[in-house]
Parts: sequence; structure tokens; C-alpha cells
Amino acid sequence: MEHQPVYYGEYLQLDKIIRAQNPESFKEGKKPAHDEMLFIIIHQAYELWFKQILFELDSVKEIMMKPALNDNTGDLQTIVHRMKRVVTILQVLVHQIDILETMTPMDFLDFRDMLRPASGFQSWQFKIIEAKLGLKFEQRHGQNYYTSQLSEEDIKTIKSAEEEPSILMLINQWLERMPFLNDKNIWANTDAGSNHEFWNAYEKIYTDSLSDAEKNNSTIFKQLFYGAENTFERNLTPEACRSALFIMLYRGFPLLELPFQLLDVLLEIDNQLGSWRYRHINMVKRMIGSRVGTGGSTGAGYLQGAMDKHYIFKEISQLNSFLIDRRKLPVLPNALIEKLGYQF
Repeated sequence: MEHQPVYYGEYLQLDKIIRAQNPESFKEGKKPAHDEMLFIIIHQAYELWFKQILFELDSVKEIMMKPALNDNTGDLQTIVHRMKRVVTILQVLVHQIDILETMTPMDFLDFRDMLRPASGFQSWQFKIIEAKLGLKFEQRHGQNYYTSQLSEEDIKTIKSAEEEPSILMLINQWLERMPFLNDKNIWANTDAGSNHEFWNAYEKIYTDSLSDAEKNNSTIFKQLFYGAENTFERNLTPEACRSALFIMLYRGFPLLELPFQLLDVLLEIDNQLGSWRYRHINMVKRMIGSRVGTGGSTGAGYLQGAMDKHYIFKEISQLNSFLIDRRKLPVLPNALIEKLGYQF
């Protein structure tokens, strides 16, 4: 097929994008508020970046939902690469607040009341991002307010996303499949928990390293990694937690480099989302103080509650509590060292 010339403006549909700003204060009979244009463009840019994040997350989920994900192929590299792109986009979203903060509180008051009851809380794309990453409805702050300001169509879209396998769920399944500690050709006993040769040795080294104030960690260790008398809500199974910790401990081996990068980028996504919420809280305090949001929320108070509660990959970050000095790590069997090294 012969290639048809492409024109820049038509390709990007700039006629639609550039004409998509219609400030309320610019309408007939009202006094134009200069900074409303900035306010609109910033939020439109946010939504475009949200769309790109969703595009990346859907592609990652598609790869991870394959019957078998081979860590020794390009699939894992692609997953890590695209999740790192999500991190970079989130960094851009945080820095966009710098531009928005060139607007003063008085500038905002020039048009704020004209926006009611519209609110950034009605961003259904952001809620879907959280759901696709792994934030469950029952873990949300302010559940009663969560969808109260949304249209029925947007609510259905969000609920549909919540029913899909999330990145967190797929990570759990991927970690459960890690074969190294279940290989009967390497270990005499592959039973889960403290009966396993490796975990029996590791638990003793870890427990001996605890100070008197940390002794309760030995009980948490058994709950987290063996499922013993588990009394807390969890998203990662004991088997997945053991695999994740093993990856963190021995990430220097070539075969574990990419798996570690994947775990690390998930933590960075949580970190960037936390940074975005923190900057958002401070901006709201600066702009409206203790007043309620245009959508009826408690403003900064609601955002603070969400920041404190909406950490999606917190179980992975908590694994850092169970690391030991690398010089004390159990020496792995030669057969396993060969498997974790470069394959020729």
C-alpha cells in the first residue's frame, strides 16, 4: 500500500485539542479569570498522562497473564521497561504541580466557585490506575465518598476494572512460580516453611540478629513467610513473600537482576504516588486552607487520609524488615549458583 503523506496537525488532531479549553469565566456575562486557562490545561495534561499510564499497565498485564512468563526472555525486560516509564510519567505529574502553584490563592478564587460541583476527585482514570495496580475497594479511604460524585457510566467502568486481575495479583502469581526453592535436584527437602533447608537456616540467622526491642519480629516472620497463625490481611501469599525476599537477598546473581528491578520499580510507583499526594495536599492547603473541596470532600483532610492508606505494594516494602547483613547470607548450593548465573 502506498504511504499517504501525514500532516503534523492532522496526525495529532490539534484542532480538537487546542479548541478543548472552554473556561467557565470566559462565558458571556462573566469576568474572565486569567488563570482558569492554566487550570484547565494542567488538568487536561494530567488526564492525557493517565491515559498513557493505563496503556502501559494494560500491556504489562497482557504479558503477565500469559500461561507461563519466562524470566529468561524479553518479556520480563519489557515489563520492567514499561513500568519504569510509568514511574517517569508519575515524576512528571509531580513536577506539574510546580506550574500549577504559580497560581495564587486569590487567582484561584477568581473562578473556583464557578467549578462546583466538578472536582479532581471525579477523575475516573486515576481511580482505574489505582485499581489496575492493586488497590482494592475495601482498602480505600472514604469508601462512602469514593464514587458518590461520579456518573453511572464512570462507576461501571471503575467497577469493571476492579474485577480484573490487578498488577499486584499477577505479581503474586509470578512470585509463586519461582522454581529455585522447590527444585528437588537442589534441595533434599522442598517443604514450605521452616522445614526447608534454606529457610530454616535463614530464620535462625535473622532471629539471632534481632535486638531485644525487635524480638517480636520473629513471630511476624513466621506469619509472613510460613502463614503461621496469620492474623493480618494480606495480598501476597507466604510462598510469594519467600520468593520476593529471596530475590532481594540474592539480586546480584544475573538471573535475579530483572526480577529485583521489577520489585524495585513497584516500590518506586508507590513512592511517586505518595509524592504526588503529598504535593497535592500542600497545594490544597495553600490554595483553600481548611475549606471543603469543590466536590464536597474535606479537602486536604481527605487527601491526607488517602495518602496514609493507599500504599499498594506496601507488603513488598515491608520485606526490608527481614533482610540480614549480606556477609551472613546462607551459602547457596553449587547447583543453584549455576542456575542463577549466566546461561551459555
